[in-house]
Amino acid sequence: MSQATGSPPWWTVAAPVLGLAALAASWGRHPSALVAGVLAAFLVVAVLAAVHHAEVVAHRVGEPFGSLVLAVAVTVIEVALIVTLMVGGSGKDTATLARDTVFAAVMISANGIVGLALLYGALRHHLARFNPEGTGSALATVITLASVTLVLPRFTTTTPGPEFSPAQLAFAAVCSLALYALFVFTQTIRHTDFFLHSGAGHDADGDGHADPPSTSRALASLALLLLALVAVVGLAKVESPSIESGIDALGFPAASVGVVIALLVLLPESIAAVRAAGRDDAQTSFNLAYGSAMASIGLTIPTIAVATIWLDDPLELGLEPMQMVLLAITAVVSVLTVVPGRAKPLNGGVHLVLLATFVFLSLKP
Repeated sequence: MSQATGSPPWWTVAAPVLGLAALAASWGRHPSALVAGVLAAFLVVAVLAAVHHAEVVAHRVGEPFGSLVLAVAVTVIEVALIVTLMVGGSGKDTATLARDTVFAAVMISANGIVGLALLYGALRHHLARFNPEGTGSALATVITLASVTLVLPRFTTTTPGPEFSPAQLAFAAVCSLALYALFVFTQTIRHTDFFLHSGAGHDADGDGHADPPSTSRALASLALLLLALVAVVGLAKVESPSIESGIDALGFPAASVGVVIALLVLLPESIAAVRAAGRDDAQTSFNLAYGSAMASIGLTIPTIAVATIWLDDPLELGLEPMQMVLLAITAVVSVLTVVPGRAKPLNGGVHLVLLATFVFLSLKP
């Protein structure tokens, strides 16, 4: 965040405004393929601008609060995309959209972000070092959340198929929110030191960044963040038919929509995590990765549970057998990565192979 103390990049100011203008011009219309492509570009830039402004706010409040701000901002975008696509579609495709998106976010965070950060950080600094106590707690929370919300629906018997009954869904939503809140309390209040990097080579403020932005800069970024989120939600609603049509035209399965959403919203966090690893701060990379996975489950599932009150289509959360196998392998490999408190480039490569396997099998199941 080299420009934290100076003027913000011009595109981060223009993107929310132009996104809102594009939204106003296209709302209630059925855009052509060319116009849909232009709107998609506005959507992507608005997402990048939103996360940039979240990073500025995060830098102002510092770690570990900064990673939390980033995770929540990304999850708001993710939830908005899921809900707008569910409202705009119908039938089997939307029934599994929340499951596919949340699972994709977990796999991309736990394997993609972690893998890239460890590979780059370990290659550059010989070993990537982090705090196994805090990182292990985060990993345990992710595994528990994923198991309760995505695995158990496949085995419950109250309702047919991989669905929770209304009471079971409410229970899972409350548990998810409570566990996420408990982790946030642990990370930001009770045991903050477990989630901070303690290595050398950092600047005077200890976070490896430039000086924090001023209060006025942070407030301006907060306002622009809110505008960008409105633009993202609206443009996602306008673009939802085009996204589904494009997936169908390519012959990919419906689960690919969830992968596209997760890749889109997690791209900026992936970049931030790799940058942190390059500063020999793998702990922040893990905070970002597991924080995103936790927020994707702990905030998305309760929100979708509430949204089902107004949605007529079923909500299938139970993973398919192949997905459960990938989740189990990811859990085992992640534990082996985290326990030593340091990682070699090989560890990053293993996680990236798991990500590549997930993406390939999502497109060619």
